[in-house]
Amino acid sequence: MAVQNPFFGKREPESFPVRQTPPPPVNGAGVNHGTSQAQASQAAASKGVTESAGSKLTVGPNIKLKGVEITDCDTLVVEGTVEATMDSRVIQIAEQGAFRGSAEIDIAEIRGEFNGTLTVRQKLVIFSTGKVSGKIRYGKLVIEEGGQLSGEIDVGIGAPVRGSTLRASEPAVLVA
Repeated sequence: MAVQNPFFGKREPESFPVRQTPPPPVNGAGVNHGTSQAQASQAAASKGVTESAGSKLTVGPNIKLKGVEITDCDTLVVEGTVEATMDSRVIQIAEQGAFRGSAEIDIAEIRGEFNGTLTVRQKLVIFSTGKVSGKIRYGKLVIEEGGQLSGEIDVGIGAPVRGSTLRASEPAVLVA
């Protein structure tokens, strides 16, 4: 009597179950005290956290992503090292994270390092541990005390206005 090994035999393709959306957050006692999604979003925004729906790519700690073009990504979270070009909505660089390359972003939150060409269409936020260097263009700028910004810096994302460019050799301070 021969026994067929299922490892080498034909098998039906596995199908993965559809993910269900998790229920709304509740407190430790299991009771939701009426905190609406809008209130939670507003609280998160007041803490400097950008909450977003859509596609999200997280490059975790000790991960190196090199030589890629990132597209169709709503939010990129960098906890490791990324060398890439990208056009996205939001980039969040963690304290231990580093991004090198070119990025066109709506909102950038930098706690780690960015080196390269950065165009921020709306708001660039550099936290106290953040270091941004290279060719930088932004709509609005917020720098916490201790944050560093150096290189060729232009305000506005359109054509540079005469006298609007700062050079690294010129002192400029904006603290929020």
